[in-house]
Amino acid sequence: QVQLVESGGGTVQPGGSLRLSCVASGTFFRIYNMGWYRQAPGKSREWVARVHSDGSTNYEDSVKGRFTISGDNAKNTMQLQMNNRNPDGTAVYYCNGGVVEQEGVPGQISTWGRGTQVTVSS
Repeated sequence: QVQLVESGGGTVQPGGSLRLSCVASGTFFRIYNMGWYRQAPGKSREWVARVHSDGSTNYEDSVKGRFTISGDNAKNTMQLQMNNRNPDGTAVYYCNGGVVEQEGVPGQISTWGRGTQVTVSS
């Protein structure tokens, strides 16, 4: 069973910076296309950024130039550096990835972490 565990959340001032991390643990072959999502109070969960297995990245338009996603395939970890968070409000940030449990078994299982809270407060 695979677990994704996020860390790094906390309280940040408007315009401040924060770095989130996600670690995958358990028994699995590989995890692909890890990404970050967020859910603000009373709103739906939205995609933020993704890092692919080849290292390429994608970002939601509103975070481009401010957020940087990175991943280490060998360590099954992922980070999200968030700078200049002025437009971003309080939200829970979730880690997601496509898990292949065994080599040779087709298909990826979409797996979520429990989230880490990011609170904006001056």
